[in-house]
Amino acid sequence: MSGIEDIERTRDIGIMAHIDAGKTTTTERILFYTGITHRIGEVHVGAAVMDYMEQEQERGITIMAAATTCNWNEHRINILDTPGHVDFTVEVERSLRILDGAVAVFDAVSGVEPQSETVWRQADRYSVARIAFVNKLDRVGATLELTVNVLRERLGAYPLVAQLPIGLEGEFEGVIDLLEMEAVRFIGEHGEDVVRTPVEDEGEQQLARATEARIALIEALAEVDEEIEEAFLSDEGGALSKEAIKAAMRRATIANKAVIILCGSSLKNKGVQPLLDAVIDYLPSPRDMPPVRAHKLDEPDVIVERRPIHGDPLLALAFKVLFDPHRGPLVFFRVYSGRLRLKDALFNVSRGKKERVHRLLRIHASKTTEVEEVSVGDIAAAVGLKFTSTGDTLILHGDKEKIILSGMTIPAPVIFRAIEAKTAADQSNLDEALSRFTREDPSFAVRHDADAGQTLICGQGELHLEIILDRLMREYRLQPLVGKPQVAYRETVGARVREELEYSRDIGGKRQYARVTLRIEPRERGAGNDVSFDLPKTQDGQPLLSRGYEAAVREGIEDGLTRGPLLGYPLLDVGVCVVDASVSDTDSSDGAFRAAAAMAFMQGTEKASPQLLEPTMSVEVVVPEDFTGTVHSDLNTRRRGRVTGLGPVPGQVEGKGTSAQVLSAEVPLAEMVGYATALRSATQGRAVYTMRFSHYAEVPADVKETIIKTIRGY
Repeated sequence: MSGIEDIERTRDIGIMAHIDAGKTTTTERILFYTGITHRIGEVHVGAAVMDYMEQEQERGITIMAAATTCNWNEHRINILDTPGHVDFTVEVERSLRILDGAVAVFDAVSGVEPQSETVWRQADRYSVARIAFVNKLDRVGATLELTVNVLRERLGAYPLVAQLPIGLEGEFEGVIDLLEMEAVRFIGEHGEDVVRTPVEDEGEQQLARATEARIALIEALAEVDEEIEEAFLSDEGGALSKEAIKAAMRRATIANKAVIILCGSSLKNKGVQPLLDAVIDYLPSPRDMPPVRAHKLDEPDVIVERRPIHGDPLLALAFKVLFDPHRGPLVFFRVYSGRLRLKDALFNVSRGKKERVHRLLRIHASKTTEVEEVSVGDIAAAVGLKFTSTGDTLILHGDKEKIILSGMTIPAPVIFRAIEAKTAADQSNLDEALSRFTREDPSFAVRHDADAGQTLICGQGELHLEIILDRLMREYRLQPLVGKPQVAYRETVGARVREELEYSRDIGGKRQYARVTLRIEPRERGAGNDVSFDLPKTQDGQPLLSRGYEAAVREGIEDGLTRGPLLGYPLLDVGVCVVDASVSDTDSSDGAFRAAAAMAFMQGTEKASPQLLEPTMSVEVVVPEDFTGTVHSDLNTRRRGRVTGLGPVPGQVEGKGTSAQVLSAEVPLAEMVGYATALRSATQGRAVYTMRFSHYAEVPADVKETIIKTIRGY
């Protein structure tokens, strides 16, 4: 299919899950069965097509979301295989922002793991329709029922179980299709031959089990679909055709009222072809989606809709930038309406820049194919865009109506390291490389600390920064000097103060005068900063400060909020109210009020019992039962953590396999530096953990003094 063919035969989907649930393994089977590849690339031997980076192949994990396109049953499926590690969650975020549907892969033994929940919530945020694939049913301890229950209880999903496994663990051999009432087995070296037989041939026990499950499926469907409910209540439920049931399942999925549950084992080549059928049957095409809503650039409150058809003007969203050593930046984008032809002039609405496309590419992991045009529903890459970055809106240059799409949620960096070039000759190459990485990865940042004279690289976790440093060495042949990881502290105030400051100086022979009085006070944690004015009126009822002076005062306060009195970190959760001021008709100026406000604020915060805040992480550790006490004690005592929960791994079957516990805790990020190594050492490499930013919390007084002395160097 080309981009100008039937939009209804296009599916834009992502494969998402916790690390090691089998996302890339599933995607590799999809590529094999759809004829894109002629051999199956295995993750565990570093040969996966979609994990094409050296770092991915060495570690056996996905780091960057990889795109590909395949065909199945005369439909085109655009697929993004996303990472499962929390350090690379931005890859999931920007993928889900532009997708219509997703396949959520769950480990049949581990069930809903920490990152599974994270990506599920991300899909909720963008209203992405989902089907669930319960993978690894061949493993010891695998179960479908408990996984489905946990999906319902922990994720709030409404499951529609459409398949049952035939056997479990070592006896798993296929699935029962409850819609067709057929047993499905996968024959051949790679399970490429799908053999279907009536359930009746499987014996009375399997028939009874399948019949009961099919009735349960229809009953569950009746709860979310009016047509099925009417038929069910009028005693026509038993006479429902499979076409009517399938149509209802599709409606429920697209409306995000239900999640269809499929099962299999990707590694054992079982269940992937029915999963592809389900992608076609139940996940939406671009035509099934409502018109895209955008805002007018010059009138943000005005909503403009673009329909998913060729006839509407071009509207596209850039969601990723990847640098190619030969072609420069490749900008990945999704087309929501209209068409884009080769060498069309584009306009980047987000940046107000004209762009020109030199090449249009379809992407298959690390390989590309040039095309002449792309249209609605296409996910492609453009060569030649100089200014475009993640989240930018693209339209055709010359379109009169400038509209902009909402962007995406990018997590703020929570850990950083000082970095410097090994030699002066390496500095320009290091600057170029870091600039490239920040454009590729919006969750990675580079900051220059003028006070400390340091360049800081900031990321989502230790692994995130480790990958960046590894890429600097491999791709740029650089070996920069890297300092110990530092934590992004914040500051706040602990008491209310009133601070008055009179600014009166001679500058360049001209007197500058301003006086302001501020009330500075703490706000609730998480409330953010607030700058307000509560000034008296003049005798004739006019505002005491003109708008220009008010704006200058606000600028001075906001500048002060960027540097706290303790260590110079930004201030959080501080309320500032300007309660009084004095103006000289001849000597006051914007600059005087800006300086007065900044100085008053800085003096006031020094008196307002300044406090240090540290990022606190939500940590989940999956640990074998034998080591639970060790991990619990380490987090609670040595790492200043607070354990908030302890329970069995969801979906775990008692007496089967190794029993494990999920330990939940809130731990200061400063205490989590190096935790991966410590955890592996303490548990013989058998425990794993994930963490994500939770909130900022006040540092205890004794720890605060130690941190201040350490950072100040005395």
